[in-house]
Amino acid sequence: MRSQNKGQIRIIEAFLAVLIIFSSFAVSANLTTTQNTTKRDDLSYAGLQALMKLDSDGSLGKYIDEGNWTALRDALNLILPAGTSFNLTVYNSQMQQVNTAVISNGALNSQEIAFVEYLCVSQGLVFRCYIIHLHLAVAS
Repeated sequence: MRSQNKGQIRIIEAFLAVLIIFSSFAVSANLTTTQNTTKRDDLSYAGLQALMKLDSDGSLGKYIDEGNWTALRDALNLILPAGTSFNLTVYNSQMQQVNTAVISNGALNSQEIAFVEYLCVSQGLVFRCYIIHLHLAVAS
């Protein structure tokens, strides 16, 4: 009778081992997806904070009104976290591109690209509204 029970216990042991292995695969697949989403959200938050910081003292609208794309690129390089690549495009209220030069610090060579859309109003005598599209990626 004991020899018959040994076979049943080994089958149950093998079944539990397979169950543990497959459940670990399922859990690990969900963890990596959650971490990638968090990285993209953090990158979007950093981009939005950078644009808001530039806009808080009116320098963002001033750079756009003057067409000073180099100063805008340099300011974003200073404010954004190190190792972050960006590409910024400025549109007017009719969605026509305003910037005549590329506002970027490198290629977006990453699978995780974040997008930020920001509305900026110039503080000059003439009311101008700009729509800013900022694409961000962690430089690889």
